[in-house]
Amino acid sequence: MYGRMEMIARRAFCVSGALVALGIAAPVLAKPASEVIYIGQHGTTIQAARFNPVDGSLNLVGSVADSRRSTWALAHPRLPIVYFNEDPPADQEPSGGVKAFGINAATGALTLLSDQRVGGAGTTHLWFDKASNTILAANYGAGSLVTLPVKRDGTVGAPTSTVKFTGSGPHKRQGSSHAHGVSVSPDGHWALVTDLGADRVWVVPFDRQTGKLGALDLASPHHAVLPAGSGPRHMAWSPSGQYLYVLTELTASLLTYRWDAAKGQLALVDSQSTDAAGYTGDKSASEIAISRDGRFLYTGNRGDNTLVVFALNGTTGAAKMVQRVSSGGVMPWHFTLHASGRWVLVANRGSDSVNVLARDPKTGLLSATPNKVSVTLPVQVFSRGR
Repeated sequence: MYGRMEMIARRAFCVSGALVALGIAAPVLAKPASEVIYIGQHGTTIQAARFNPVDGSLNLVGSVADSRRSTWALAHPRLPIVYFNEDPPADQEPSGGVKAFGINAATGALTLLSDQRVGGAGTTHLWFDKASNTILAANYGAGSLVTLPVKRDGTVGAPTSTVKFTGSGPHKRQGSSHAHGVSVSPDGHWALVTDLGADRVWVVPFDRQTGKLGALDLASPHHAVLPAGSGPRHMAWSPSGQYLYVLTELTASLLTYRWDAAKGQLALVDSQSTDAAGYTGDKSASEIAISRDGRFLYTGNRGDNTLVVFALNGTTGAAKMVQRVSSGGVMPWHFTLHASGRWVLVANRGSDSVNVLARDPKTGLLSATPNKVSVTLPVQVFSRGR
């Protein structure tokens, strides 16, 4: 027994020494129940924190990697690797990128494995297509979509295909195409892109055999045309794959579409505001997510600093608003539904905080907790167990 304990102690000492050599403070290991989450910032680093899903407590570890303006993260489906987008200022780097980091499960430390530029500015959102081992990257500044192969060791290869979009809208932020979100259709035949600048959901052919995009036909009937000035931001699929929910940033609306897989087309079913009745301030919706059981949908509203909860009808796709609750801070940029189903972690950029809300798995309703950490300009919260 003594020999085994001595071996464990030696390993811990080696890990701590390696972190010090890298200039990273070795965090104190928390209770076994805790896990590491990562926080992207509108800054130059990625922060880590310890989250305990038993009591919802959250404790900041500190900076674990360098990355500029990382607003999205993805987990490799098998390997202990996390991918972050990088959206550097245009005067520093004309191209956005995708970084792959190895995760030290014991300490939360990140090790850079690859850094791949995508050839377009403003990389803002990522999607991992497991079937083709491909990452699809939406570039807000360039108005483009890029595919990048993921190698067997989890590192990211050079871009294999690119589609450039075009278009504009009446809002002052819609002078050109701004690809803001991307997803692959459930059948794997199409890549869908929410374009904030052009008021479109582009539907582009995608080949899972090659991991490449097909040619873009701007006049194709596959594309969904949204109301002028709506500015679609992000989207989420129902578990059945029959419905796609699109959140518009500039009008803070939730649009429900029925997906026709045979035709590769979207049909609008419903549109409703996520603003409170009588709200007259600036409209700004942020994030959208669906619970794992498919019964509830959540959206972030940066106008009145709330999260809005909808109950979903799995048959008709109808979304019924059931709650509006404070995000715990100011300007909820992003949130994560924890895998346990009991918590929601919210990145409140305007109040420099990540706040924890409690969630009732049966009713889907949220409630405030005192748990939070202070982080400068947080814009993304990533939990590997998500």
